Amino acid sequence: MSFINYNAKEIHCKIVYYGPSLGGKTTNMQWVYHKTQDDEKNEMFTLPTDVERTLFFDFLPIEIGDIRGFKTRFHLYTVPGQVVYDASRKLIMKGVDGVIFVADSQKERMEENLQSLQNLEKNLEQQGYDIDEIPLVFQYNKRDLPTALPISELRTALNRWNNPDFEGVASEGSGVFDSLKTVSKSIITVLKGGDLA
Repeated sequence: MSFINYNAKEIHCKIVYYGPSLGGKTTNMQWVYHKTQDDEKNEMFTLPTDVERTLFFDFLPIEIGDIRGFKTRFHLYTVPGQVVYDASRKLIMKGVDGVIFVADSQKERMEENLQSLQNLEKNLEQQGYDIDEIPLVFQYNKRDLPTALPISELRTALNRWNNPDFEGVASEGSGVFDSLKTVSKSIITVLKGGDLA
């Protein structure tokens, strides 16, 4: 749920990178951070856990433009990939406007992808969101690896909503901005249909 700062004339939106551990969420976030101009972003913060870390930062994309005189600022977050950190995931999902589900394309990681997707759906539902209605983009990461499943198999197993999806190699930046721009545009479309008052 977007937050509106009337004094600064800004709409703050939250995008969360969700997916299994070591699937590429952090790599996506770091790629975006390092490719965004300094005057358009704030510092990246890390919340360390024993095994993983949660990253977040916000940026103000110039090309999106204003919505009824308000600038749109996006806050990007990653969730911890391991299910043991579900309490952290739930906390990070509060007030989410859009999700990029980063799936690991490797055959041996499919079960973890499915568990993470099930967990996303459950966490959204517990917070009053419908996975059918929230802006959701799939990124099939690690497409460069020899054990990567065919896209058709990944789509069939994971994207039953027929949402926008992209192939990715986040370590090279492939698919990173496609995923982010698509979910951002979906959020903007929702905002433009809503009421700012």
